[in-house]
Amino acid sequence: MNKVIKKCAPLAAAAVLSAVFTVPLAAQPLVMKMGTATINDAQHEWMKVFSAAVEKGSNGRIKPEIYPASQLGTIPRMIEGTQFGSVQAWIGPPEFLTGVDSRYEVLSVPGVFKDALHYSRTFQDPEFSAAFLALGANRGLKGLAIWISGPLVVNTRTPVRKLADLEGKKVRVLASPMQTEQMRQLKATAVPMSLGEVMPALQQGTIDGMLASIPVLTAMRFYSAAKYLYESNYSMAASLAVFNKAWFDKLPPDLQKLLADSARKVAADVNKWSLDFIVSQRGAWIKAGGEITQPTEAERARIMKAMAPIGAEVTSKKPEEKAMFEAMMKAAKRAE
Repeated sequence: MNKVIKKCAPLAAAAVLSAVFTVPLAAQPLVMKMGTATINDAQHEWMKVFSAAVEKGSNGRIKPEIYPASQLGTIPRMIEGTQFGSVQAWIGPPEFLTGVDSRYEVLSVPGVFKDALHYSRTFQDPEFSAAFLALGANRGLKGLAIWISGPLVVNTRTPVRKLADLEGKKVRVLASPMQTEQMRQLKATAVPMSLGEVMPALQQGTIDGMLASIPVLTAMRFYSAAKYLYESNYSMAASLAVFNKAWFDKLPPDLQKLLADSARKVAADVNKWSLDFIVSQRGAWIKAGGEITQPTEAERARIMKAMAPIGAEVTSKKPEEKAMFEAMMKAAKRAE
């Protein structure tokens, strides 16, 4: 009997091992990390709604993880992470991607758009949208969606009642020539800076103000450090969702379609949500003790006239950027 057991034991063990390795393992869900610098605004809203749509549509095959308020690091670190694959997506202003491709800055051209609706219709133009989202493909990025953040205002520590009050002030801008040139026209000093560094800089007086949209300023309580807004509205801000292209390209076709379709649909919905949110956050700013100054019609006309040539001047130095600017101007004309 002992001899029989000894002979059978190896066979039994082999059978067990064979059974173990032939049973298919349950597929692990693909983790999709998405990061942004802001919180409780349109960028955060897009991530939440998009994540829910993808998790449901993929039947759990994709596990979204969202990280607002720079939890994954500064904006440059999140962008690098997205390019190299440690992060699957970054959501933020396209101007921060000018180091990847200078054409990303064209959406911040000043003196062109009549209002927020005109701006949103322009970047939703199918021809322009397709060209803009295709940027960054040769640098590891896959653009999937654009939506509006809001008109840009100047937020300052001390009151700005008229255009001349901006002269000499140090104002944080996004890292693009398009925005630094705007400050030069206003006789202010442009200070490119990541969003996470702005609040301490305002509190310490390192900078005098920043250029941003009201929803971002209100959601992050900038009224506690700089309660004054100069509502010039001469330029607009958009948000962009870019994904790691290698990660996206490796997905099965059905999941690629799910992400692309969901990103566009959610962007359209959040674009409408954002337009309403801009109005509510303007009221929230005032309720929190903030102050808003609007330029007179004459002063706004002066600002728009001064800003109008900037787009053509900045983009003229690079043929590809000039072509993208001209494509956007045609889309803006169609959107009127």
